Amino acid sequence: MSETQNINELKKIRRDKLEELIKNNRNPFLFEKYEISHKSKSIKDNFEAMEGKTVSCAGRIMSRRGQGKVGFYDLQDSEGKIQVFAKKDLLGEDEYNYLKTYDIGDIIGVKGEVFKTKMGEISIRAKQVNLLSKSLQILPEKYHGLKDTDLRYRQRYVDLIVNPEVKDVFITRSKIIKYMRQYLDNRGFIEVETPVLNTISGGASARPFITKHNALDIDMYMRIALELPLKRLIVGGFDKVYEISRVFRNEGMDATHNPEFTMMESYEAYSDYEDVMEMVEELYEYVALNVLGTTEIMYQGEKINVKAPWKRARMVDLVTEYSGVNFDKVYDVDEARKLAKDLGVELAGTENIGEIISEVFDEYVEDKLVQPTFVTHHPVEISPLAKKDPDDSRYTHRFEAFIARSEAGNAFSELNDPIDQKERFLEQVKKREAGDDEAQMMDLDFINALEVGLPPTGGLGIGIDRMVMLMTNQSSIRDVLLFPTMKPID
Repeated sequence: MSETQNINELKKIRRDKLEELIKNNRNPFLFEKYEISHKSKSIKDNFEAMEGKTVSCAGRIMSRRGQGKVGFYDLQDSEGKIQVFAKKDLLGEDEYNYLKTYDIGDIIGVKGEVFKTKMGEISIRAKQVNLLSKSLQILPEKYHGLKDTDLRYRQRYVDLIVNPEVKDVFITRSKIIKYMRQYLDNRGFIEVETPVLNTISGGASARPFITKHNALDIDMYMRIALELPLKRLIVGGFDKVYEISRVFRNEGMDATHNPEFTMMESYEAYSDYEDVMEMVEELYEYVALNVLGTTEIMYQGEKINVKAPWKRARMVDLVTEYSGVNFDKVYDVDEARKLAKDLGVELAGTENIGEIISEVFDEYVEDKLVQPTFVTHHPVEISPLAKKDPDDSRYTHRFEAFIARSEAGNAFSELNDPIDQKERFLEQVKKREAGDDEAQMMDLDFINALEVGLPPTGGLGIGIDRMVMLMTNQSSIRDVLLFPTMKPID
């Protein structure tokens, strides 16, 4: 018999058992609730106080052993596992015989007395057992778990059952977001919500998802950033706002990219990118200390310290350091293109020096930035929403934070000159008309908002998923997303 035939036969046996239960008026799916007095961890952690007391627990059968008049069952709940000791004399013959028919994966409720076995195992001596839900599928074999990573992502519910340590990552994720909110709230920021669907795609250079609003008969774009609505709120009189939410980019997938991901963006009036740098350092330190108890993080075999202050360096200076070419002294685009070609950097579609510097940075610098580093003064051509450096208009007052060879955040002294902003939008429109579907669109209402008046503002965007990857030591973004995007199986 093949493995598939064997599994199908086992599934049939489970359905036959369910039919027998229903026939005997024991349909487990009729249970609507079950009173739980304690979870497994609280019983184990407080055994001295709990010994001899009657408790009620509920969870999933993960293993069973024993024979004759005694059986042992491992019960897994949301906090861990506890052993259930079942004895025929205590449960009664009928109930004990039913219990013996229950399968791995079935969900049961147990009432009984807390005690410790002769082997020293903290257990529940069952006095009553109820079948609360029948599992009609076969869980992966206990000792091998669910190792197929593709299947783990597709069936996260099974992954969480058979690899319970996975749950710890998502509990940590929740804590990271909690303390990020706490830090921002303590600084006087107000959390707001802005639209997911927009008639214009803006705030970042990325390809959007397009959908259709039937009633209005218009195309709409799922947001690629939170930026432009939040800056409108600063115009409207809010001094400090932030939003933590999903954004959507219709692009490729790899270890650090998923089509939908979580961003935190914040905007603070009367501050600049230097202030934002200090805030990012403080934020990472605050979250790390509260979640991990330390600022030293082991990530993929490397010790990374997020304690302030972080290194600061201009993008063009880092390019010089790691490539040996000083683009700061290059003013001719053909010369810049030749220098990049000599470095082995491909320049498809790059038409200006700023984009060339960025391409060389990606090739020569990014994978060298292990410890937290603020890469500052991005070229103006790749920073359409940032203020120019008054000392050198080729560059902007912008930074990207890099940790563990990956971008962790992006921030500007926000451009608040509506004339300059419109000119930069027009440059983006030209790129879009030339076929660059990642270029930004013209947003006339945003220009109007700037004309009403945006105060000097420091803006920030942090990728939550990458922050979680760092603090949970996960090398793939899929391991910090409960339900990552997957290609459908035919």
